[in-house]
Amino acid sequence: MSARKLVAGLGACAVLLAAAGCGGSAPSGAAGAAGGRDTGPVKIGALHPVSGGLAVDGQQMRRGARMAVEAINAAGGIKALGGRKVELVTGDTQGKAEVGQSEAQRLISEGAVGIVGTYQSAVSTNVAVVTERNEVPFVMDVTASDEIFAHGYDYSFRVQPGSEVISAAAAKYLKAVSEEAGEPVKQVAFLHEQSDFGSGAAEAFAAAAGDLGIKVDPVISYDAATVSDLTAQITQVKASGADVLAIAGYYRDGLLAAKAINAVKPGLNAVWGVSNGAFDQPKFVADTGALGERYFSTNYHFDAQDPQTRELRAEYQRRYGAPMRTGAVLAYDAVQTIAAGVERAGSTDPLEVRDGIAGAEVEPLTVGSGPISFAPNGDNENALPVLMQVQDGKVVQVYPEDKAEAEPNYSVTWRS
Repeated sequence: MSARKLVAGLGACAVLLAAAGCGGSAPSGAAGAAGGRDTGPVKIGALHPVSGGLAVDGQQMRRGARMAVEAINAAGGIKALGGRKVELVTGDTQGKAEVGQSEAQRLISEGAVGIVGTYQSAVSTNVAVVTERNEVPFVMDVTASDEIFAHGYDYSFRVQPGSEVISAAAAKYLKAVSEEAGEPVKQVAFLHEQSDFGSGAAEAFAAAAGDLGIKVDPVISYDAATVSDLTAQITQVKASGADVLAIAGYYRDGLLAAKAINAVKPGLNAVWGVSNGAFDQPKFVADTGALGERYFSTNYHFDAQDPQTRELRAEYQRRYGAPMRTGAVLAYDAVQTIAAGVERAGSTDPLEVRDGIAGAEVEPLTVGSGPISFAPNGDNENALPVLMQVQDGKVVQVYPEDKAEAEPNYSVTWRS
């Protein structure tokens, strides 16, 4: 099933929504997994943190998943199953691994043929155990940690590029951009939150940078849940003499880092986000104003050059009055991937859906080097990180060249 065709159905679906509703009929009421799968709408589970500290992101992702379901139904449903509609069944992880685990079990018992989610690596780790045990596909939209894919799971898939891929791209892009600017990077200080996500990003970046002849020192960690000020850490960076600061963290601590950098004004040539949850977000631009200008971010991203992506994001903006973030676009892609698996399988049996997903090719609305297509370990082998930068109050893609909307500006505001 083509993602582009599904997006094309959104406009028609919006009309149907206004007139008679769109997005699948009511649940059949079947409590058992088999009964819920064999009749009525095909259920796809969406598991995100829609309450708690990450609720804004979770709500975005649930909406993205719902828009994908609406588009599938507007395009005629699952054709291999006679046009059966798709229904989104939802769960709230609350940002907690144990809650995500129990919610995944509930969605499976309600008949979900597959689950998308979850935004946090720690939560996805627990959910992957549940889906593997129940032999139900789990397509991760946002999950950076590579650890999950080291277990040899058969039912875990991932749309976004993993931590190692992003970190390697971040080092490669940094070397290229700094050399093109005439300021070849020499020493990088790495600041990261201390969970598997941040620690993994730091380790992978240091390894890739070392292979490119770039020194990484110091490496500084912090607890994202409790940190309230990063001034001491940025002062340490300033004293190190590093010419670039790389940062892997979440939104709140990314904001704290920007404030500390502005206060300390270290002698840097660039601030370089690596899988950072802040520096490519419109909210970061709004919250920091001039402080966030010229910050770089290497990460997954919606394909800003793709007209279908622009159409989807415009529809989201019209409906919800806010920009559609990349996480929501990834959730959209993940739902389409499960639907493509059902279509290819011609069945709602989870094992056959799993095989359908493994062999599917789905055109993504996020940046990639080709269709969503899975390697034997479940990773999207065509996922492609992109370098972004805050320029004139907007996040724009700046590298690689074929994905760029503008030239990278290798500098910081307080030194020029």
